[in-house]
Amino acid sequence: MKTSEKLRAIRKAEGLTQAKFCEISGVALSSLKNYEGGHKEPGLQIVKQVVNAAPFKKYTLWLMTDETAPEAGQISPAVAHCGQDDTNLSPSDRKTG
Repeated sequence: MKTSEKLRAIRKAEGLTQAKFCEISGVALSSLKNYEGGHKEPGLQIVKQVVNAAPFKKYTLWLMTDETAPEAGQISPAVAHCGQDDTNLSPSDRKTG
């Protein structure tokens, strides 16, 4: 997954609009639109800017290496609070409707 795709995945997992993501991270909205639109790849400075924002620190390892370390609080968007359902539940434990 490209870094630009990862930024979008983080934003979506956090349930943020592009504008709110930019407000939190300090990334220019026009830059984020270029990244998410696939027109440009973010450089290291942008990645550092994003992971230095408190809500996104938990994605640092995944963003930079594709790895996670949940025991250290390092996750991927797939397991974020707004991401995929908890995979530890069996189908019979899930609520429906």
